Amino acid sequence: MNRQDRTDAARRRFLVAATGVVGGVGVGFAAVPFVASLAPSARARAFGAPVQVDFAKLEPGQQMTVEWRGKPVWILHRTPQMLQTLAKIEDRLRDPQSLRPQQPLYCRNRHRSIKPEFLIAIGICTHLGCVPTYRPDVAPEDLGPDWPGGYFCPCHGSRYDLAGRVYKGVPAPLNLEIPPHRYLGERVVEIGVDGKAA
Repeated sequence: MNRQDRTDAARRRFLVAATGVVGGVGVGFAAVPFVASLAPSARARAFGAPVQVDFAKLEPGQQMTVEWRGKPVWILHRTPQMLQTLAKIEDRLRDPQSLRPQQPLYCRNRHRSIKPEFLIAIGICTHLGCVPTYRPDVAPEDLGPDWPGGYFCPCHGSRYDLAGRVYKGVPAPLNLEIPPHRYLGERVVEIGVDGKAA
């Protein structure tokens, strides 16, 4: 092999190596936007993100609604009288012991909550997805003399007690869903994160 051939071979190796490096860098730059497009958008991340709620001003008997994952979430401050009715009507409920998995394990109790005085529930009927109305009034004319207060779905007549437990004989098959949540303070809750009382 003469000197010219050796020089040509060295140039060829250099050009092949340089082309490979430049091509590799180009593929890397092209791949970054593609890989970045696979990540969820800021809107999607926010849609599934936990929500912190301060309900310090919520008076006994009052309810507020917040949004989490595009769903209404109720926070109800139950009175002692409301809590007393929960045991009295269990024979009229489809799943009074909350055996169906509609709540985290730490809310599988009569009041379906971490703190008995506060119900945190997703406000969507388990029948066809309507939003029930909060009806705390006892024995109203339209719901009958045995109505102790609770939630009434105006779409098809499903009824839930003040713990979101469904009555027997209505279209809804399940209790209202209880979202994962944890307390960050006495009256501050984070919805969307599993936990117990702070």
